Amino acid sequence: MKRFGVRVYKQYFNFAASHFLIFVDGTREELHGHNYHVRVSVSGQVGPGDMVLDFCRLKPVVRRHCDSLDHRMLLPLENERLSIEETDDGHLDVRFARPDGGSDRFLFPVRDTLRLPIANTSTERLAELLAGRILSDVRRDFGDDLQRLESFEIEVEEAGGQCGVCRLEPIEWDRLPEAPPA
Repeated sequence: MKRFGVRVYKQYFNFAASHFLIFVDGTREELHGHNYHVRVSVSGQVGPGDMVLDFCRLKPVVRRHCDSLDHRMLLPLENERLSIEETDDGHLDVRFARPDGGSDRFLFPVRDTLRLPIANTSTERLAELLAGRILSDVRRDFGDDLQRLESFEIEVEEAGGQCGVCRLEPIEWDRLPEAPPA
């Protein structure tokens, strides 16, 4: 059986962001940043116009979501080691609970941060987040085209040769929460 798909990976599918990973042992890496690159792959049956999906319509969706993460400090809201409080003067007071009982404290301007509904800012979780948000827009904007799709995959590359991947299949699409607008 023939398989078809489209892949988009434009130079402008990128975002520069800061983060730190929180490891299983309760430690964290140093605050640092990456110039991330995003790729989207969609497979399915060929439909009208002999296309799986019109990537000319897909590209602006991907770009919008990449732009929404650009030049921000990415903070995972669902990590038990982090507490995040907004101060009266427009900052986020972020505290990381170290395994030794101490804490590390960061103070960021609110406008420079993004609080994300994920447990960690790994490339895998960023790929999952983008997959849900982009797929939500595809659901809304592409209508019947979605019925022909067999998989939807996002890659988030943090450095050349290393990326996190999230591949979703139709059975999982209905379980995705509706993503808030980027």
